[in-house]
Amino acid sequence: MAPANRTLWRKSVALGATALISACTVVPKGPVETPNTPPPPSAQLPTDEGRHRIALLVPLSGPGGAVGQAMANATTMALLDTNATRIRITTYDTAPGPAAAAAKALADGNRLILGPMLGDDALAVAKVARPGHVPVISYTGDAGVAGNEVYVMGAVPAQSIAREVKYARAQGLTRFAALMPLGNYGERAGNATIAAVRAAGGTLVGMESYDRTKGSLTAAVRRLKGRGAFDAVVIGDTAAMAAQAAPLLKIAAPNLRILGNELWAGEAVVARTPALNGAWFAALSDQRFGRFTESYKARFGQSPYRAATLGYDSVLLTLRIAREWAPGAPFPTGRLVDRGGFLGLDGIFRFNANQVIERALEVREARGGAVNVLSPAPVRFED
Repeated sequence: MAPANRTLWRKSVALGATALISACTVVPKGPVETPNTPPPPSAQLPTDEGRHRIALLVPLSGPGGAVGQAMANATTMALLDTNATRIRITTYDTAPGPAAAAAKALADGNRLILGPMLGDDALAVAKVARPGHVPVISYTGDAGVAGNEVYVMGAVPAQSIAREVKYARAQGLTRFAALMPLGNYGERAGNATIAAVRAAGGTLVGMESYDRTKGSLTAAVRRLKGRGAFDAVVIGDTAAMAAQAAPLLKIAAPNLRILGNELWAGEAVVARTPALNGAWFAALSDQRFGRFTESYKARFGQSPYRAATLGYDSVLLTLRIAREWAPGAPFPTGRLVDRGGFLGLDGIFRFNANQVIERALEVREARGGAVNVLSPAPVRFED
């Protein structure tokens, strides 16, 4: 159920969460103090000598407002759950403009930025933040924006594809093919497939693209079949598009293994589509998400978006590093590339030298109207 931003605080009152409301009141075009009361109307927030100032940049209005509010709620939860006293998080609405939100955050003295949610927004924010040496831990999954103190924390398609291709090779599959939609995501997923098959020691028979129309998809499948025999096909698209492609792919090849991606997680069409029976895809573990959902619902009266855990885990990450971060000093970005990694709601994670997150993913299978875990997510990094 999608969060209803307009009724959020009325439901919270019904739950008797008066203190929480004062911690999270939304001011769409200004900062929101979390979990403290809003700042006085001045050009700059008051100085904190004993706490770190952290800015959360997410949309609080417009098309992405509901997801952004869920992110803000999740950061509040993380502070409350950990009884955090060493950091102050102020939320800034990126809907009027990410660069303007970043400029306000820096003027208010924030030394770390969490967010924004989109790759283009992350680039705009970084342009403002970089001269002040304020790092950006963004929630985008676009690895292309990483670097120069921009860290990518969102789901990266390359990692889910690498995980499932490696698993498929371990099960004896050797010849792979791929179907990719036209566009930025399809291009990234296609490049990831090439790299994953090569790294796993397999053979990529062919790759075809389509424009998400039925005719284009049918033609792409026809061209792909003309490339020769293959054991598995990676579909770098949504579960809904995969449900259209799978029956075409399995004509005369009922045992063909369909491989998906992280976009399939939580999509009911995966389990209920007969042609996707036996399909594999890699995704974040939901082992801790159920408990998070219940806690979120108790506090805010509704279910969270799945992406809200990014907000929660980014606060846990910040709190861990804040143990060795002197208030007022620059954020110690070197700690973000700790090879031992960090633990969050979505399992273990770390940032690599390219400032892109690495996650431990599980492999799931659609089978008999349900989706089950075939290969659990690792609990530690081996290298």
